[in-house]
Formats: sequence, C-alpha cells, structure tokens
Amino acid sequence: MKVIISGGAGFIGSALIRYLIQDTDTQVMNLDKLTYAGNLASLGHAAESPRYQFVQADICDAHALNQLFAQWQPDAIMHLAAESHVDRSIDGPGDFIQTNLVGTYTLLESIKTYWSTLNAGAQANFRLLNISTDEVFGDLHPDDPPFDEQTAYNPSSPYAASKAGADHLVRAWGRTYGLPTIITNCSNNYGPYQFPEKLIPHMILNALAGKALPVYGNGLQIRDWLHVEDHARALYRVLMQGEIGATYNIGGNNEIKNIDVVNEICNVLEHLSPERKIKNSQYSDLIKYVDDRPGHDKRYAINAGKIYKELGWQPTENFQSGLKKTISWYLNNEQWCQNIIDGSYQLQRLGKIPIS
Repeated sequence: MKVIISGGAGFIGSALIRYLIQDTDTQVMNLDKLTYAGNLASLGHAAESPRYQFVQADICDAHALNQLFAQWQPDAIMHLAAESHVDRSIDGPGDFIQTNLVGTYTLLESIKTYWSTLNAGAQANFRLLNISTDEVFGDLHPDDPPFDEQTAYNPSSPYAASKAGADHLVRAWGRTYGLPTIITNCSNNYGPYQFPEKLIPHMILNALAGKALPVYGNGLQIRDWLHVEDHARALYRVLMQGEIGATYNIGGNNEIKNIDVVNEICNVLEHLSPERKIKNSQYSDLIKYVDDRPGHDKRYAINAGKIYKELGWQPTENFQSGLKKTISWYLNNEQWCQNIIDGSYQLQRLGKIPIS
C-alpha cells in the first residue's frame, strides 16, 4: 500500500512513519513544508528505507499536491500537517487559519480531483484519515463523563477552533462528494522526538539545565496522556479497519493533573540523572507557578471505548512506564535536543542539508 503522510516530519507524523516502515510493508511518502516544528532527524533509520520518500511542499499549494498525487498514485492519505501549539495560536492565529483550515480545504480539493480519476475499485479502496485532537471538544467539569464520538464541538483556543473547522470540512467533503473519509480525535501525546515547546520535553530539558519549570495557574488542569507510539499503532489500525465516515477517539486512559505530571518528571529525573541537579536541591525546587494561559481548558478526558471494542486497539504504555522511557530517550539523545535549541536543525529547511 502507498500512503502519503502530510506533516510527516512533525512529532506524531514522524512516529507514524517510523512505525509504518518498521512494522508494516507500507510505502510511505512524507509530505512536509518543514516549518519550525518539522525535523527530518525525527525519522531516524526509517528515512534510510527504500520504502520511504520525502517531498518538501505546502498543503496550501494545490499545484504541488495535484502533481504529487498524479505521479505517485497513493492508496491513502493520512493528514497530520497542522500548526498545533496553543500558545502560538493565541499570539498569532493567522498561521493556524491558513494551515489548518485553508490547507485542509486545499488538500481536500486535490484529493477529490485525484480520487475522481480512479477506477471504481481503487475509489472504493481509497482512504483519507484526518488526525485531529480532543481540544475541539472544549473542556470538562470534574464530574463530567469523558468525551466520546458524539460530544459536541466547543473549542476554546484559536488552535482548537481551526482544527474543529478542519474536521467539519473533512466531514462535509465526505458527505457531499462521497470521499471515503475517517476522523480520529486524540488526547495529549508524549514520547521521543517531541518539540521542546510542549509540556513534557520542556520540563525535562529545563530541569536538566537548572532552569525554572513554569506551571500555568495552579497546575490543576487535567489532561489524558497518550504515548505517541501507541497513537501510531492506533492510526494504522483505523486506516486498515476503520469504517468509512466514522470517528474514533484515541486516548491513553491516563487522566493526570499538570502539576502531577511535572512532579513525576522531577521524581524520575531524581533516579535517572541525580548528578545533573543543582547541589543540595531537588528538581522539584525548580517548579514556578506563572500566570494562567487565556481561556485555558481545565480538563480533557477521552472515552476510547469505541476503538477498543470495534477495532481491538488498546494502549500498551501506562503513564509511568511511558514517561520513564521518554525521559530516558531525552537523556540519551541530547544532540537532537541541542540541534533544536540552537536552531541548527532548521538548516534542512533552508536547503543547507540535502532533504531528499
């Protein structure tokens, strides 16, 4: 099977490609613009496979998309390309509207054009899997039941609103034009190769550098945490076995307060890297409470019962095991982290390093 992954140089996209190359026979085309969050080094050994190819292109570029689809003739598209950092969406929502809404619309139109050229059998076998977020649902009160596939959308941030709009576009193109679409909504991902602006890697790297660990508000916001490699397995399961037109929630069944996440990171670092902390102190001494984010959602929780029951997927990592593996990875891959921090990883985007 030939699959195009949009946003394959990002955190979830690169984990998905590593899984597809290592554990399946899939041929993979990585389509990525290489914005600040895209890093080809995150592909690891998968980039050396003869079943992997890369093209640098923007999902807002219809000509590039049409040309790629016509030449490569994919059997499926897994759409992950997106601007995804909530704080950045608050400071500058325009990029999120452009990529997440206009980009998804442009991609849908190019897919529709390509799909219409296929014979009946190829049309029936084609899939578009749109990977979304639980943030489209807004937030929950402490006693509310978790989000399920029928939960109404109620986004709080510009990021969440742009992803909600993208989901609506995908559903509309499926309903109106008959495109074979599936949507997934996932909870917070964590794991190796995550960009350091996100909570868990930000706290790990700050702690190792002896810097403050900034916690928004009182730190009591609750998130459900999903290891990115479990997510990659789930996405492939949905692509291969999911029902056309359906939605599947993917969660890790790990509801944890943000402050407890930070404290657990500090506890693991006390065991794995005691020599890096400031003398006569604990990593937890670096925790600093800061002003809360505007419109900060208080709780996310995912009911993943549908994918458990219908497709037989369940996460293999609990939060404690997954976090320990994640912190160990960052400790053992400090050069990858340093290339992010000093900006040298962006040389690939500027054409200073061969990228295909």
